[in-house]
Amino acid sequence: MGIAAAPGNTRIPTGSRLAIYGAIAANMAIAATKLVVAGITNSSAMLSEGIHSAVDTFNGMLLLVGIRLSQRPATPEHPFGHGKELYFWSLIVAVLIFGLGGGISFYEGVQHIRHPQPLQDPFWNYVVLGAAALFEGISFAIALREFRKQAGTAPFWEAIHRSKDPTTYTVLAEDSAALGGLAIAATGIWLSHRFDMPVFDGAASMLIGVLLAVVASFLTWQSRDLLIGEGIRPETARAIRGIALAVPRVRDVGRILSMYVGPDDALVTMDLDFDAGTDAADAALAIADVERQVRARFPMIKRLFIESGAVPASQRWSRPDAIRAPADPSGTPASS
Repeated sequence: MGIAAAPGNTRIPTGSRLAIYGAIAANMAIAATKLVVAGITNSSAMLSEGIHSAVDTFNGMLLLVGIRLSQRPATPEHPFGHGKELYFWSLIVAVLIFGLGGGISFYEGVQHIRHPQPLQDPFWNYVVLGAAALFEGISFAIALREFRKQAGTAPFWEAIHRSKDPTTYTVLAEDSAALGGLAIAATGIWLSHRFDMPVFDGAASMLIGVLLAVVASFLTWQSRDLLIGEGIRPETARAIRGIALAVPRVRDVGRILSMYVGPDDALVTMDLDFDAGTDAADAALAIADVERQVRARFPMIKRLFIESGAVPASQRWSRPDAIRAPADPSGTPASS
């Protein structure tokens, strides 16, 4: 017999949406300005940056689509809800960054090196790059603040690896790439103008393409782990095992199987073996105790299934009321 919470909608922190809205607003204005100035000055690096910002704008909209779709309620066909929709759309974002952002930027750089065009007055390039750096910096600061709120005291890279909410760290990665791309573009434009060598402008565009491909590869890897069924961390599983073994009459704990079905929604199944002679009522109370403690310590575990092992078949679950999940004051089963 298992104990589980009723499936619910995936809940995305409001801060995650705030980071996405900030990124969309910044990228939309920056993309239009970059593309106009690229046409005026014949800068390949500026054109790549314009493409980059346009792709980031579209990606932000796709993340909002993913958030909305992931919040649809469970159905008979999708009994655990639609939380993984967000992981799918995050993967699409990574593919677009790689193909449209990285691929087109690299191609544009190669074409500019093969057919160089003299760079016109770079003044407006510097103005646009400076303004873009300001807006991208603000967007990055918003995304970083929201990410640190979710990460708590965990080290930065460890928090990135642990995070199961792709919205915030995707925006964070995009803004980091944008700031890096701006620095590369400014350097390429300055070198091109200083030495009258358009090849530097094309090389900067190629480097921007490589940078975007690296960021996209990282995001793809993160989405892959979540899409194929990444579970809770080993230390979390060990803590759950420790909780169960500390409950009276629990002799052993079998394998703990788990999978994230949404950013803050994990499914966990586990087997408990009881001491010889444990009757069904005592086993049920022990299971309820384990369930209560696990939920209190790990609120992201929304679905917890606990099966018994060494209870005699003739006595198993002879009292169904004893194994019902504890109710809160409103009378509904306890959940996190």
